[in-house]
Amino acid sequence: MRKKTTEISAQEEKKTAPEKRKSKKDNREIRWDRLDNTAHLFPVIAGESMSNVYRISVTLKELIQPEALQQALDMVLPKFDLFNVRLRSGVFWYYFEENNAPAPKVTEESAFPCRFIVRNKNRNYLFRVTYYKYRINLEVFHVLTDGMGGINFLKELTYQYLRLVHPELRKDENDSLNHHTSLNREDSFLKNYKKSARRGYQTKKAFLIKGAHLPPGEFGVVHGYIPIGALKEVCKRYGVSINEYLVGTFVWSVYQECLHGMPSKRPIRVAVPVNLRPFFDSITTKNFFTMVSAEFHPTKETYTFEEVLQIVRESLRAQIQKDNLEKLFSYNVSNEKVVWARMVPLPIKNIAIKTIYTQSALANTATVTNIGKIETESEYTPYIDMFYAFLAMSKGQHLKGTICAYGDTLSFNFSSDLADTSVQRGFFRQLSSDGLQVEIETNGVYY
Repeated sequence: MRKKTTEISAQEEKKTAPEKRKSKKDNREIRWDRLDNTAHLFPVIAGESMSNVYRISVTLKELIQPEALQQALDMVLPKFDLFNVRLRSGVFWYYFEENNAPAPKVTEESAFPCRFIVRNKNRNYLFRVTYYKYRINLEVFHVLTDGMGGINFLKELTYQYLRLVHPELRKDENDSLNHHTSLNREDSFLKNYKKSARRGYQTKKAFLIKGAHLPPGEFGVVHGYIPIGALKEVCKRYGVSINEYLVGTFVWSVYQECLHGMPSKRPIRVAVPVNLRPFFDSITTKNFFTMVSAEFHPTKETYTFEEVLQIVRESLRAQIQKDNLEKLFSYNVSNEKVVWARMVPLPIKNIAIKTIYTQSALANTATVTNIGKIETESEYTPYIDMFYAFLAMSKGQHLKGTICAYGDTLSFNFSSDLADTSVQRGFFRQLSSDGLQVEIETNGVYY
């Protein structure tokens, strides 16, 4: 094992180290690792039409130098065992195996975001790095890690790139990892699991957003940049958090633009991923999140924005409690622990997983995920302009939102494969009516 340069103790390192097997080719030990509980889903459902790839980007204040970015990736990747793997299928489960190929080739962005990662065309890696003018893009197959794990890797890649481009930054750090960077590979789902018999997620169908799609392969992105100070004042006025306000506004825009303020047989239900690390004192770089749902069921003739906002607020606060979150993910882990289920061959498991996924996916209108505020080391801050992120589409969900903050600016990012942008317009219209100044940027799909 390589010596680590993070806060992980030697005891923690031994506990989280992946297992090894002998290579038939050269009798060398090859690392392999189990997928975390959530990751088992993604290889089963991923494909060209549903990539399960998310993007996190950082925009710098200077043009990207591709040779330096490739060099930075070549230097950083060997230090991240979590990213330095390929996906393999066994008799009963998928698993990760050490990937000894050179790092993926850094390329200039030339296609739409969040495309399916064809592994044999990407040196079998499960992520890609591209650039465009001032921007570095990291796209990750969700089987590897969630957004927090992706940020952990992207920040370190950015630091190393900036040290190469600006040698004066290497005086203190040299080429070692930043002391805040985690390499922990603990399966925090298993560590914090408690026996549970409760069903994890909703299965009753929600209202789904439908309409004409963009041409095949196209992917629409709309970024809204909002001053955090002014946003806090608006949230204080309504008595809600920033997350509750933005999720509530998303729900309101669906209610207004898709249901036209009318009652519905099915609820608007927005899936909201919750980062579990702060609740369970975890620094894992593997997936560690669970889903709650913000639900609003319009059963009467009219609702005000304030009413919808309070319904969403109460819905989220009732669910985002440590005991409830523990029960949600423990239900999923309990299924993995059933002895007879573990012995079911992988092809049969895949059929069952797809069926369960379809039921839960159609139970949500959309997904809004909050990455939170990204902090960077002070010496690199002068070179960094902004971070943002967005998600690929999934079954039944053709519009998604991602919240990300850096410095004094918050970005709300829509991703969609629908031609109509009325929900996006309704969302930003509501922000403007609350007195917020919003700067809007798109990827050129919508004119």
